[in-house]
Amino acid sequence: MGYTSRSRLLKIIMTTVMGILSIFMLLPFFWMLSASFKPDNEVFGFPIQWITKSFSFTNYLRVWNSDVPFFTFFINSVKVTVIAVFGEVVTSALAGYSFAKIKFKGRDLVFLIYLSTLIFPGQMMLIPRFVLFREIGLYNTHWALILPGMFTAFGTFLLKQFFSTIPEELSESAKIDGASHWTIFTRIVLPLSTAAVSALIIFQFVSMWNSYEPALIYLRTKSLATIPLGLQYFNTENSTSYATIMAASVSSLIPIFIVFLSFQKQFVQGIATAGLKD
Repeated sequence: MGYTSRSRLLKIIMTTVMGILSIFMLLPFFWMLSASFKPDNEVFGFPIQWITKSFSFTNYLRVWNSDVPFFTFFINSVKVTVIAVFGEVVTSALAGYSFAKIKFKGRDLVFLIYLSTLIFPGQMMLIPRFVLFREIGLYNTHWALILPGMFTAFGTFLLKQFFSTIPEELSESAKIDGASHWTIFTRIVLPLSTAAVSALIIFQFVSMWNSYEPALIYLRTKSLATIPLGLQYFNTENSTSYATIMAASVSSLIPIFIVFLSFQKQFVQGIATAGLKD
């Protein structure tokens, strides 16, 4: 068996293994999607009936037209996530450029200290932030969720590492022509970094959209609740409609799919291009 044949066989085997693993990873989503079209008495039926004979959109109609203000939760999540992600991209891009392209005394030390904040779990900051937001009047407002999401060491690290791969010759040539750092940043560095920015948008959008603990601690008004927090309102004292909760969960995934499909091309192209770099 020649090298080409072995390589092809290995590729087929790896593709098959990855495909099987992908199916197992997607099974919970398929179960949730299937359950969202079932009546409550069939949700936990065993063996699982993936395609129910009682197929109906009743649960989705109940989600969007019930006493639970799911539409309000949806709009709140969109507001919080979009503002936080936009702020995150802006602050991370500016900070990443500063650490990657501007030489100043103590730059590496400052970056190391900033990066070291990643070792602290997010739950550790919940109580200090709670006290701070209560003192400055941001408790029980969406800004309590937005502001922490706008400044993260992860975003700065991701963009700084990508900006560092952009040849210095481009910046030096622009400086010779009289370009300022702002011009270099907006006209050279950012246009070449769409893959990294797209990756950051996808990662942070998913993180902010699914954020539950901060909303649970910082929000107390039902009208301010985001989707992860709002799902609990489908539970009543006497019963829980799991089929309705599944329909609400599927509905909440729509923006994530939209964002991923919108930025996946740049993201995949960036991965492919990075693989060709020396």
